[in-house]
Amino acid sequence: MMERLCTILAAAWLHAGGASAEPPRLIRQGSAVQLAVQGKPMLLIAGELGNSSASSAAYMAPHWAKLRAMHLNTVLAPVSWELIEPREGVFDWSSVDSLLANARANDLKLVLLWFGAWKNSMSTYPPAWVKRDIKRFPRARLPNGQSVDILSAFAPATLEADRRAFAAMLGHIRQVDDRHNTVLMVQVENEIGMLPAARDYGPSAEKAFGAPVPAELTAYLTGHRATLVPEMKQLWEAHGAKTQGSWSDLFGAGDAAAEIFTGWHYARFAEALTASGKAAYPLPIYANVALNRPGRAPGEYPSGGPLPHLLDIWKAGAPSLDLLAPDIYFPNFVDLASRYKRTDNPLFVPEANNFDRPDVPANALYAFGKLDAIGFGPFSIESGDDNPGALGEAYGMLQQLSPYILRAQGLNRMAAFKPRLLYDETIISDPVTEIIGDYRFTATFADPAKPGGIPTAAGMIIQIGSEEFLIAGQGITVTFDPAGDSAARAGIESAWEGRFDAAGAWLPGRLLNGDQTHQGRHIRLPAGSFTIQRVKLYRYH
Repeated sequence: MMERLCTILAAAWLHAGGASAEPPRLIRQGSAVQLAVQGKPMLLIAGELGNSSASSAAYMAPHWAKLRAMHLNTVLAPVSWELIEPREGVFDWSSVDSLLANARANDLKLVLLWFGAWKNSMSTYPPAWVKRDIKRFPRARLPNGQSVDILSAFAPATLEADRRAFAAMLGHIRQVDDRHNTVLMVQVENEIGMLPAARDYGPSAEKAFGAPVPAELTAYLTGHRATLVPEMKQLWEAHGAKTQGSWSDLFGAGDAAAEIFTGWHYARFAEALTASGKAAYPLPIYANVALNRPGRAPGEYPSGGPLPHLLDIWKAGAPSLDLLAPDIYFPNFVDLASRYKRTDNPLFVPEANNFDRPDVPANALYAFGKLDAIGFGPFSIESGDDNPGALGEAYGMLQQLSPYILRAQGLNRMAAFKPRLLYDETIISDPVTEIIGDYRFTATFADPAKPGGIPTAAGMIIQIGSEEFLIAGQGITVTFDPAGDSAARAGIESAWEGRFDAAGAWLPGRLLNGDQTHQGRHIRLPAGSFTIQRVKLYRYH
């Protein structure tokens, strides 16, 4: 009864008339790319729902208000192919309409995740009429001929069916949402990759592997030779940087060539869906990736996705995609996220580990403040209790700072700091120095190396005037000197703690010009609570 009522209300709400608005789009500011919504840039302070949560309106009903209370402005929500096209050519939009209606009712935006042919490599979300028709929609095969529960990317019928459903979804969103812009972006498939082998060995895949490497790929490699990722450049050049030949001729025998082959054909599949989807409604569209563990062979991790060493293959094969986005569950967030911050690829982290990992708030500050991220979203965001916790507190602070972050992105007016973790959770807690405006700032961390623990300290500095800065975070101490003048010193004219209200007005608290700044020697943000200080510096000799 609850789900039926939600569907009826959603239909009534969504299909109301009104003038359309410009679709969300990516814009450039300096060296950064931002998402513009109805003409204004927006940070996606986000969280991703668990895979099954969005399939039930009743299940989600108690969670929407909680997500808003955590200071999210965007929810990443799956849309499964089997729910929207239960019979071929017959579409049921009730699950999508319910998501849109509930998001609007709670003043939230959506990023829709298309669970089509593949979700986490496997093919568990296509409708029954696809799953059961093995002849028309064949599965990928292993070297021994055994099939796996993964639809083959080499089946034209699979591509056509998936492409048609994806385009229909974008067309429906345009029909019911083009004046609201509730839906900001769309993810095509989910964590594409081949398991447990590096490539498909079915008949059509074997034929494709025996064909020459496509000219489009070799032209890209040649045209981008100077900027290829190191792994790709080294592999291609080690085999003579050839522009003609088989996959093995260009990339060597074994898994490396097999994975590049897989990546190319997954990228071409995603490109076809993306182009059709944008023809229906030109929203930004991206692909996400399950990252690989060090030392593992392709197939031991999902082979062929838009991994760091395959970014060039995906850029060549899927040029209509707006960005490639890492799902980061490993500790070395700084290193992994930095590889996806490129001149041709703005950073968006749709799955930034699980929502309750202690360093997730610090990673959010780093992503926005250092890497100019469009958005950041921990996974299973609805699973916590009603206490917003550290993530909610950090998100509340980011919500206050959003206008200033957006004004500073790409213009060298902002930096962020956190201890760096390696893959094995070794902590690199050396002080970090950044130059912003005419000042050099050095951040040290209060809790960098608790035995067996995960460091949570993080901060960001945003320049808002020639000598005025917002310094925000927790667990950091910041010192400062004039940049480029070794004889000059810097002092604190004023340091106010405070916050911004909902209208953006600064509400000052205490003036911290005494003990809290060590008599003007530093700015300290205590560990355990995210705070903002508004600081004005001055020079003296």
